[in-house]
Amino acid sequence: MRLPSGRLVRGRGLRRPLPDGAVPTFAVYLLGKQPPEVPWEARWLRWPDFWLPSSRTQAQELLGEAWARAAEERVELACGGGRGRTGTALACLAVLDGVPADQAVDFVRRNYSPHAVETPWQRRYVLRFAG
Repeated sequence: MRLPSGRLVRGRGLRRPLPDGAVPTFAVYLLGKQPPEVPWEARWLRWPDFWLPSSRTQAQELLGEAWARAAEERVELACGGGRGRTGTALACLAVLDGVPADQAVDFVRRNYSPHAVETPWQRRYVLRFAG
């Protein structure tokens, strides 16, 4: 997904095969359990399916790092299905990139997936992410 600044971030579901093309240089995996090993630099943000990150502080740090690194690197955000948690994290990156928090979910639904951000509490999380 292209952010307004031009940064590119790939969102995906880990239950699907790795897409063709260049592999990421940095990834944040949004899962309730430790992710599988990958040959690129990756961080794990404990985030149970349909819920919110276990640590708000760690989420802000890792998503901030992903946004910063996307200026120069190939960055990937991924959860199991690639919609709820990934969409929520992409919306948070959109907020970091200057999209108003009350428009970030719609931005991600238009530019990534119409099914992104699955629950009301995920939408509220995006609204409160920068605050």
